[in-house]
Amino acid sequence: MTTTRYLKRILDPTLADTIAELPAVLLTGPRAAGKTTTAQRHANTIVRLDQPAEAAVARADPDGLLSGLASPVLIDEWQAVPTILGAVKRAVDADPSPGRFLITGSAAAESDLGLWPGTGRFVRLPLYGLTPRERRGAVGGPALLDLLVEQGLEAVPHPKDPTDLRGLVRELLVPGFPMAALHIPIQRRRHWQSSYLEQVVTRDAPNLEPGRDPTRLRRYLEVLAVHTATVADDATLFRAAGINRRTAQAYDALLTGLSLADRLPAWWSNRVKRLVQRPKRLFCNAALAATAIGIDEAGIMRDGTVLGRLLETFAIAQLRAELPTCRHPARLYHLRTEQGRHEVDVVAELPGQGIIAFEIKATVAPKTDDARHLAWLRDKLGERFVAGVVLHAGPRVFALGDRLGAVPIACLWSPSP
Repeated sequence: MTTTRYLKRILDPTLADTIAELPAVLLTGPRAAGKTTTAQRHANTIVRLDQPAEAAVARADPDGLLSGLASPVLIDEWQAVPTILGAVKRAVDADPSPGRFLITGSAAAESDLGLWPGTGRFVRLPLYGLTPRERRGAVGGPALLDLLVEQGLEAVPHPKDPTDLRGLVRELLVPGFPMAALHIPIQRRRHWQSSYLEQVVTRDAPNLEPGRDPTRLRRYLEVLAVHTATVADDATLFRAAGINRRTAQAYDALLTGLSLADRLPAWWSNRVKRLVQRPKRLFCNAALAATAIGIDEAGIMRDGTVLGRLLETFAIAQLRAELPTCRHPARLYHLRTEQGRHEVDVVAELPGQGIIAFEIKATVAPKTDDARHLAWLRDKLGERFVAGVVLHAGPRVFALGDRLGAVPIACLWSPSP
């Protein structure tokens, strides 16, 4: 019998430390992102609630099921028996020792529980889609954000694994799901992802919210994919999908709960006037967005608008995957002024309110003008501005001005020399 080699995830060390320090950890993320595979490496006992026999015991006596098990106990697919969370709450209240429970399942099901029992007892950690850094086995190096905070732009090395624009498009088209990325032939990956989306709208979503129309939900999901990395307003989206505002809001909540869609909040500062407060829409990963849109590598290379949106979605996904592990935890925002006079793709706000700003460009040779919005923000913020980075499709790191630099997107998975 052959066993599949485990591919280490960026989150593994942080997950191990959190389990060692706290009584219960809730691991969140998209279905098939590898939550169970990762979690079981940190558990001594596994309770699989997608197994009918174990689910029946959990429904009959959840407290009895959990008593006497060797910790940490992994409770997988908790939403199959939501009452198990009440038993976890009672167990943690009675004995708050660290390393007792590790929980995985659907975040969308939380809304059905009324008063969420995990408040003050469960700590959430997100496991995002599989990243290029993880696929290359390079999870031990420093995060780019940490490198910028601690050593500055001059310390960022040229990537060990440089690529060009077409190479980046091929990279962003690799699925963010371990099964598809590692075990499915390249020519079948798009079919796998199409099947994934079909199951989301016909099985996962109806299981969580019965009565939802799969056809309209699929259409709205496709509209979200087209508008990924934009600040499109609600009316634009629900009109394009042919649904009303209330239905669109329900679909938004459902897809966010399934970790397929998210929003990047608008950044605010009293030093900068006339900031738009509309969030930026984001699909969970660029490869799945491309599948939802129905576009391939050749089509992306011919459409500058789609290329820009998917490349930005891809780069943001790499930044977000590292946030839980950073020594300098940041919150990510976007910035846009009225009429779009100034825009910054990503604003990372650091503890103490320092700022690192990112522009994401589909060019191999960025110029000073590509950093003009970063320079504007630097001049507005003064010492709060730590660094401004133009993430680009070329192979080299170079300066673009005071605290401004061009950094290859490939540095997000090979930042170490």
